[in-house]
Amino acid sequence: MNLSDSFFNKVERKTNVKKSTIMSLAKKLQGDNMKDENTLREVIQELSEMTGKEVSKEQEDKIISTVINDKVPDNLDKML
Repeated sequence: MNLSDSFFNKVERKTNVKKSTIMSLAKKLQGDNMKDENTLREVIQELSEMTGKEVSKEQEDKIISTVINDKVPDNLDKML
C-alpha cells in the first residue's frame, strides 16, 4: 500500500501523530501480525494513548474483527 504524504498530513493534523510514528506502528503489523489479535490490541492501545482518544472494549473488538476479517476499506483517504 502506497499512501501519499497528503494522507499522512491529514492524519497528523487530526491526531497529532507523526508519519514516523505511524510507520513504526505499521512495521509491527507486517506479515501475519495483521491477523494476530494481541498485536492488534497493542497497536490500538498505543494509538489511543498517543492521540488521547479513548477506545472502548467494544470499539477495540470491532476494529480487530474488521481487520481480521479483511473488512478494512480499500480507500482510507475517504475515512478522513
